[in-house]
Amino acid sequence: MKPIAETERWLERIVIGLGICPFAKSVFVAKTIRYLVCEPQSVAALLEELLEELHYLDSHAEVSTTLLIYPEGLENYEEYLDVLAAAGERLANEDYEGTYQLASFHPDYVFDGCDPEDAANLTNRAPYPILHILREDQMEAVLATHPAPEKIPERNVKTCRELGHEGIRAILLGQQQR
Repeated sequence: MKPIAETERWLERIVIGLGICPFAKSVFVAKTIRYLVCEPQSVAALLEELLEELHYLDSHAEVSTTLLIYPEGLENYEEYLDVLAAAGERLANEDYEGTYQLASFHPDYVFDGCDPEDAANLTNRAPYPILHILREDQMEAVLATHPAPEKIPERNVKTCRELGHEGIRAILLGQQQR
């Protein structure tokens, strides 16, 4: 299966199917998610690609969000975190703070202070390393309509811990539904 198809399956079955992000379904169904498979040759090239995508989003309001998918080059989680920090700095240096924000997903994602095997980490684990560019104004609008947005992370951790690694894997493979 190709990276975009695998990412879409993860979105549909895990992120949307389990309600990890209660706002993802509307943009998924409306097909306003832009998927880009990226193959960075260097951190500088990756940051340039990020900047190009921000410029693209500036002139394409019909795109709600972009997923920059990295099938190769960012497998090492610690290196990915360094790239994520550099991407955040680039966002700030280009005066995009307040316009866009980054969310991060990685197959080996680990919350700070969390055991790597804790199923809580599954809330941010994806088939590939992903930098998710979100429009700040759209996030504010959907958060304003949600009854308790501050409880979303807690609920997600509870869901993932209840299902565990095997349950999440079975849902992703279509062998189980929640």
